Amino acid sequence: MRRLRKVKIVATLGPASETYETIRALHEAGADVFRLNMSHGTHDEIRAKHQIIRQVEKDLDSPIAILADLQGPKLRVGTFANDAEDLAEGAAFRLDLDPAPGDAKRVCLPHPEIFQALEPGAHLLVNDGKIRLKVTDCGPDFANCTVITGGTISNRKGVNVPDVVLPLAALSEKDRGDLEFACQLGVDWLALSFVQRARDVFEARSLADGRAAILSKIEKPAAVEAFDAILDASDGIMVARGDLGVELPVAAVPPIQKRLVRRCRAAAKPVIVATQMLESMIESPMPTRAEVSDVATAIYEGTDAIMLSAESAAGQYPIEAVQTMDKVAIEVEADPTYSQIIAASRTAKGSTIADGIVAAAREIAEKTDIKAICCFTQSGTTALLTARERPGVPIIAMTSLLATARRLCLSWGCHCVITPELERFKGAVVNAARAARAGGFAIETDQIVVTAGVPFNVPGTTNILRVAPCDERLIYNTDPG
Repeated sequence: MRRLRKVKIVATLGPASETYETIRALHEAGADVFRLNMSHGTHDEIRAKHQIIRQVEKDLDSPIAILADLQGPKLRVGTFANDAEDLAEGAAFRLDLDPAPGDAKRVCLPHPEIFQALEPGAHLLVNDGKIRLKVTDCGPDFANCTVITGGTISNRKGVNVPDVVLPLAALSEKDRGDLEFACQLGVDWLALSFVQRARDVFEARSLADGRAAILSKIEKPAAVEAFDAILDASDGIMVARGDLGVELPVAAVPPIQKRLVRRCRAAAKPVIVATQMLESMIESPMPTRAEVSDVATAIYEGTDAIMLSAESAAGQYPIEAVQTMDKVAIEVEADPTYSQIIAASRTAKGSTIADGIVAAAREIAEKTDIKAICCFTQSGTTALLTARERPGVPIIAMTSLLATARRLCLSWGCHCVITPELERFKGAVVNAARAARAGGFAIETDQIVVTAGVPFNVPGTTNILRVAPCDERLIYNTDPG
């Protein structure tokens, strides 16, 4: 299924989008990747959605990526005798390990690991940052605080600790069970929540054991500080602006987003910009102008994908939300300014033969009348390197491995095509020409660029670049072998 834009769209599934008809409509409207939120729903419910996605994929003959988003460790206060209390600015408030119901003076925080890491002066944020506490004194089982920003605190509200690296693994016991379940289902990507350091990624990678690619969610200040190491350990990144905007000043989030997107692109690893992109469309069929501008900004930055959360999972207008993103992307990418920004942000990277070939493919395609770059790839690396170049023509990623095609559905500009295993380069060129014509990228009189590796079906061997006609007769007449 050909898209008329290069940025990809991730749609979260939920109560508003769990039937075959809706999921198919979402894909046809523009969703390239479906996100399964492991924080919500039973394994049976997740399995049912997974099966529907794979049926849609089969019925439309269109590879679809599935992203399982692990919940991560959730830090929450305990309960209150009156269910809720109002905390006034300047008041004293205590957090401790006593499981007794709380009151206006104290409440249980059943996470001893937090107390182990706290120091006087650290801040605790409750209920998405609506309440801000500053630690004045602390010990292994308590933290005495001053209320900096008051408000209503109620049962089991979430707690954020932005100032310290917590001695917490990114994977809870629930996450470990969910990870194994998702891998057995056959998801393509696993998203790790509340990553703080590279070793959090190593643990997940060891458990996944090659069955799914690992995507790290950047939503804590510690992750921003350790980003280069986390990026190196990950297959992809999500800029999760929700918790990031709670734990950091909101004004700091846009420049962080821009920096992270550029680093991911330089590393040839896909990056998603997520959270509240079209939030008003949960209840309205039309987005705000500010939301449209936010989506456009992420696209201008060169992100691989933009994501819908509650808009498609629980909103009243899930299909319209995807259609809106699709229209914004098409409009932005048609803007000459977009091409200028993308070209200006392109940085030379790498010194391998594959790096040189993909750079040359982009250069040839943009300076001559080439309609598409067709890259044969087993592991997906060549397609990722080609996407890093952000060429002005479509990328047709050709692979004999369905798993590779699915994972590449998250990558900028990649139109994924399943091809038989090939042994000769002429066969590859013929298949590339057929794919370009069948996808509507080119006609017989056009030319394409083909990149491949010899020997075939061996990852990491990209060593050939060929400018080829789309007329098969000319290929057979002119290509040796």
